[in-house]
Amino acid sequence: MSDFVDRVTVHVKGGDGGNGAASIRREKYKPLAGPDGGDGGDGGSVIVVADTNATSLLDYRYMPHRTAPSGTMGKGDNKDGSRGEDLILPVPVGTVVFAASSVTGANGTGGAATSGAGSAGAAVAKTNTVISAAKHKNEEILADLSHAGDSFVVAQGGAGGLGNRSLASKNRKAPGFALLGEPGEERDIILELKSIADVALVGYPSAGKSSLVSTLSAARPKIADYPFTTLVPNLGVVNTGDKRFTIADVPGLIPGAAQGKGLGLEFLRHIERTQVIAHVIDCATLEQDRDPVSDYHALENELAQYAEQLGTPLGAIPIAERPRVIILNKADIPDAKELAEFVKPDFEKMGHKVFIISTASHEGLKQLTYALSDLVEKMRARVAERMAAAEEERVVIRPLERKARNSKAVGLGFDFEIEREQDRDGNFWFTVTGSKPERWVRQTNFDNEEAVGYLADRLARLGVEDALRAKGARVGDEVRIGRGENAMAFDWDPTVQAGAEMLDGDPHAQRGHDLRLDEVQGLNRRRTNVERRRRYHEWMDAKTAVRNAMMEERKAGHWADPSRVDDPEGAQDFLKRFDADGGSDGARGEGARFNDGAEGARADGMESVESAE
Repeated sequence: MSDFVDRVTVHVKGGDGGNGAASIRREKYKPLAGPDGGDGGDGGSVIVVADTNATSLLDYRYMPHRTAPSGTMGKGDNKDGSRGEDLILPVPVGTVVFAASSVTGANGTGGAATSGAGSAGAAVAKTNTVISAAKHKNEEILADLSHAGDSFVVAQGGAGGLGNRSLASKNRKAPGFALLGEPGEERDIILELKSIADVALVGYPSAGKSSLVSTLSAARPKIADYPFTTLVPNLGVVNTGDKRFTIADVPGLIPGAAQGKGLGLEFLRHIERTQVIAHVIDCATLEQDRDPVSDYHALENELAQYAEQLGTPLGAIPIAERPRVIILNKADIPDAKELAEFVKPDFEKMGHKVFIISTASHEGLKQLTYALSDLVEKMRARVAERMAAAEEERVVIRPLERKARNSKAVGLGFDFEIEREQDRDGNFWFTVTGSKPERWVRQTNFDNEEAVGYLADRLARLGVEDALRAKGARVGDEVRIGRGENAMAFDWDPTVQAGAEMLDGDPHAQRGHDLRLDEVQGLNRRRTNVERRRRYHEWMDAKTAVRNAMMEERKAGHWADPSRVDDPEGAQDFLKRFDADGGSDGARGEGARFNDGAEGARADGMESVESAE
């Protein structure tokens, strides 16, 4: 089996986020100093990076499961958990990342070549070609890593849960719970290698493509005297003075390759990024129904049938518009050279450059090398111009504008959706889907009643309860948040779970409320500016009222005439009011004697006034 793997399925998973911590700070002279639970650390992400040192996807075939480290849990004393490190997956330059679909091969390695030839190899190649065509049709391209250093996050790490320090607020001073960390993203991806080469050599089996690559470059591909010797693409670097370009040898094609004959078109993805297509034609073939011109048209027909399934990178030239070079090989044989001279004018009439060469005698190789180098330089400049133009015309995606929400539809229709579902037995339930509700459910510890109440409050503020009522939900109906195995089902009871126990004003019923920390009358509590301002205005208003009362008494002459009796019947007398309230007999007697004395004093005062007059 060959060690070349250009297509593999990898199962990736981001690291889970760490859980938050629920802790209360305790120290000397401060037994309850408030919540100090730290946040959990975020999980690491799985990142695919194009690396020039990577040459194959073989490592991912033997180790197809890759998981990033998880974040650690938060701790007390305001200690946050550590973040998980990102997992870097190096891949060769030119790798395309696909989202795996339901149509996959047995082992997900459609590009893994197998040894052997003949009918069995053709059958395997046919199956792989059909599967590959189905894959390209249904799969979604996630990233095209065509340059060194390009990267893409294939599995995002989960966010760490918040500790009770971060959950504390003015109304929830001491939360007795913390949020759980979110699980990391988990998915299957397909890595497909598309080699980066400047010139692609296509042709029938045993046309001399591998021999040409070994002659022009330092590459040493396998060369033998039987068809389908080349089972994997071979790359070679060609130097022409101060210029350099790469050349790719693609496994041989035959008529019907688009339907799976031979090796099919499984490896033709490697010519998608090439700039020049060179047809290597065998002029010494012994088959009676073949000639150079018919071979050229047969291969072009196969390329045209498969052109719709081939991807075109940004700024690249479509395959049908790329320049062709005709290489008539095996000119060291007299009959082959004569045939090459005979068909050369036919190809020149098509507008192609034609070269008659021999890999055995090296005839015509120098002219071919420099011609390919010049053509590659021109195509590189053309592709650069197209890429620059494509960058200027690229589409800028902006977020959609949301309409203003009214008071009756706060959170409805934007952050979640509710559907009423029913099975065959007549059982129905309401399914709530949305990024926020599903994320909140994953973060909730359902073993903690306070955390469950916090989730209910968040859902109520989002508008889930109002939407359920609008859908016809009643108390006791089953409600599911999310779908699949991670869905959370419960019986809907909004009167209990949505904070109604807080409506009576009982401080003991409020979630996250610790009376030990609520020192309203204590000396440690500082009044706010609003409270100070209100108390100041109350004090100034009372002072003004007293002054106004004293001013009215003064104007009435109460202070100027001592003989004037303001209360002749003693209605405001303290002792009489005390008697009216039911004072004791002793107190009543003392009051009588006090009143008699007061009346005698008053009489004596009257007599003294009369004598004075």
